[in-house]
Amino acid sequence: MNQERKEHIRNALKKGTRLDGRKLTELREVQIQTGFLSTAEGSARVKFGDAEVIAGVKMAIEKPFDDTPEDGVLMVNAELLPLSNPEFESGPPSIEAIETARVIDRGIRESKSINTKELCVKKGEKVWTLAIDVVPLNYDGNLIVMGGLAAVAALLNARFPKVKEDGTLDYHEHTDKKVALKNIPIPVTVCKIADLFIVDPTAEEENAIDARLTITSLDDGKICALQKGGVGSLSVEDIKKMVDLAIDTAKMLRQKIVEVN
Repeated sequence: MNQERKEHIRNALKKGTRLDGRKLTELREVQIQTGFLSTAEGSARVKFGDAEVIAGVKMAIEKPFDDTPEDGVLMVNAELLPLSNPEFESGPPSIEAIETARVIDRGIRESKSINTKELCVKKGEKVWTLAIDVVPLNYDGNLIVMGGLAAVAALLNARFPKVKEDGTLDYHEHTDKKVALKNIPIPVTVCKIADLFIVDPTAEEENAIDARLTITSLDDGKICALQKGGVGSLSVEDIKKMVDLAIDTAKMLRQKIVEVN
């Protein structure tokens, strides 16, 4: 992005508006749909305006890690495909894809919302693994937040497949057993541009930010994960303002998920 475009975005923000007409802390229209992928144990599609992300949960019974013999396994993967944005390239995961997956994974994992010991089938031999794939269909910024919402909504939608008598799984038949989530961890990215703060940035706005902070919080406002990005610095006062804004925004997004599950 050239400097003139950045200045145009900054000048608009100083007047209290954004290029798409939103206020600084206003979200695009949020839509969440669950249970539309027949090939997954749980799925969700999240739209913020025209931006769209899907997530699917696949379950399997596998051997646990040696250092956690009675804990199930949670894994998050993000695929940024050229079909969602011409700037993405095929091949090995990009830094952006790796960061997206890790931040979403950390938010869910550190929230302790899933009791991994409840996923144990036989200690040291068999545990349930939950693999979450996050894929943007139309990328326009705010990927970690949209992917995190889709991942959590897909987990809430998931149902365990039937276990046959021989121990194999019947993926064509699902039980009524759900993934028990104690809390609903919601990530919110707050971006700093000059001395202003915005949420739900578009891809163009992301190119103009000085710094960003992704805060994952729980139902009671407790913070379970943080991720700082961008080359700009953040003061203690900045972080306090960003955290407060993220927690308030998370409450609205959490309600959206509750409404569809």
